[in-house]
Amino acid sequence: MKIISGFLKGRVVSWQEIKGTRPTMDRVKESLFAMIQGYVKDSVVLDLFSGSGNLGFEAISNGARFCYFNDISKRCTKSIISNVKEFHIEDKVEILNYDYKRALAYFKENAISFDLIFLDPPYKEKIQNDIIDYIKENQLLNHQGIIICEADQLYLNVDCYQKIKEKKYGDKYIVIYKNIL
Repeated sequence: MKIISGFLKGRVVSWQEIKGTRPTMDRVKESLFAMIQGYVKDSVVLDLFSGSGNLGFEAISNGARFCYFNDISKRCTKSIISNVKEFHIEDKVEILNYDYKRALAYFKENAISFDLIFLDPPYKEKIQNDIIDYIKENQLLNHQGIIICEADQLYLNVDCYQKIKEKKYGDKYIVIYKNIL
């Protein structure tokens, strides 16, 4: 996987294949970042189910001010730490190794909110609606902030944010919600 644009363009995101993870393909990532380009600069980003960190790294490369990476897998977080050091972006990241509920509680307890949230949990768990409800109830998404959801089917039932974009790529969907209230 390569970073496709920004100051880290062309850098390879080192990654070990880990069961249960599926990095976003470069062509999907390129299209996704074209859709959200106006939201990335100077943003505070959460990559909640980071895996390789691919999306968070792309956001930083394109001008995000700070990114919180979180993944329950120690192997994933070790890989992210290695890439952060390789890219010399230690001052732009915090890396957590929590399950998603503990990570969300951490952000709530520390009054950390986001401009951009990447939400790509394991498809089979179907937990995106619950996570989005928690984000809304605890004001973790800033006004005009967006949530980018990746899913294998459109089971999302979100009425607390405005859907601004939906696109299908092969067997997956990208849906973008915006906090307009």
